[in-house]
Amino acid sequence: MEKETFIVVGLGNPGAQYARTRHNAGFETIEVLVKRWNTPLNRRKFNGELVETIYNGHRVVLCQPQTFMNASGECVQELLQWYKVSLDHLMVIYDDIDLPLARLRVRKSGSAGTHNGMRSILACIGNQQGFPRIRVGVGAKPQGWDLADWVLSTYRIREEREDMEKTFVRAADCVEDWLKNGIEHAMQQYNTK
Repeated sequence: MEKETFIVVGLGNPGAQYARTRHNAGFETIEVLVKRWNTPLNRRKFNGELVETIYNGHRVVLCQPQTFMNASGECVQELLQWYKVSLDHLMVIYDDIDLPLARLRVRKSGSAGTHNGMRSILACIGNQQGFPRIRVGVGAKPQGWDLADWVLSTYRIREEREDMEKTFVRAADCVEDWLKNGIEHAMQQYNTK
């Protein structure tokens, strides 16, 4: 029997100057999975860095788009076309300023909200919203901050950084739960405070 294929995309911006910024929550979650599964991102293809591996009997593609956030949809569209997976086999992980710092929200579908990476994905795949996503709370921008400056900033306080590192681990746990037990189970487990 052929293995089912699942695609897990963590959104972020490539390049050292963006590493560990709020906008790279998706990248950091992928990095947790890559280390945990001992499968480094070893291919540059479809405008992304990716690896194909086996997890829980499924073929799983882990990917960090290399297009910059506002064009993330180009990579996701190419992945979907190449692997021919249905949207419910795609998981997108991204930062969310509308959630408190270090809070996760798991959904099986939805709109892009204020997130440019998700807007790009929905535009590229024809505004079909029916795919799972994990939103990683990075906190609301402080008064007087420009939104772009906020999401491209790093965590200023050590405790914030530590809380976020725990959250990336929880987001990776959530991906594994989804792969083993489905989105409804993952939502029940990870939408708690």
